[in-house]
Amino acid sequence: MDSGNYNPAIGQRFRGYLPVVVDVETGGFNAGSDALLEVAAVILRLNAAGDIEPAESVHCHVQPFAGANLDPKALAFNGIDPDHPFRGALPERDALDHLFRPIRAAIRQSACKRAILVGHNAFFDLGFINAAVARTAYKRNPFHPFSTFDTVTLAGVAYGQTVLARSVIAAGIDWDANEAHSAVYDTAKTAELFCNIVNRWQAATGEAPWLEAAADAVSGN
Repeated sequence: MDSGNYNPAIGQRFRGYLPVVVDVETGGFNAGSDALLEVAAVILRLNAAGDIEPAESVHCHVQPFAGANLDPKALAFNGIDPDHPFRGALPERDALDHLFRPIRAAIRQSACKRAILVGHNAFFDLGFINAAVARTAYKRNPFHPFSTFDTVTLAGVAYGQTVLARSVIAAGIDWDANEAHSAVYDTAKTAELFCNIVNRWQAATGEAPWLEAAADAVSGN
């Protein structure tokens, strides 16, 4: 994946929203009390053929906020040791800045007004992002505060599957169970799945009114 080369036609594709795939790893299920430990994002773009594809990825480990809960079962599941000396974790506010800066830049280059979070059970990921934003009083959150694209729903419609691994395999995408539950890996596979479903629908319909709208906007018609 490479940064840049964002097609402003995507600003017409999703009503001014730029899809950004996000996955978080946490110290539990409660966004208000449990630690955000890792976050990864894949920013999407529209290529010259009108298909959605990954453009660039962002990732960082996050230090638990003061008083954060760390459920041993959650840590056993995601394999994260919050105290590992080489984890290189950032404080929450720095982690958000690291995540949001390239997203804001992509929004501008894509002629979009905001990002929209794409996730597998997207409410979970957005909940932890929103909670971290609230705790740190972060003022420039690029994401829509409640709207999402959820690949659970999309994969259920397209493939009859809702589990990420089964959905990815049903879509004909490679899946390595040994890499699962890493934010970087799960985000990359969720991005592939989302692009696969959107592009399949596009190929089936053969319609791309957003490309025509973008062309009209450029020509002034």
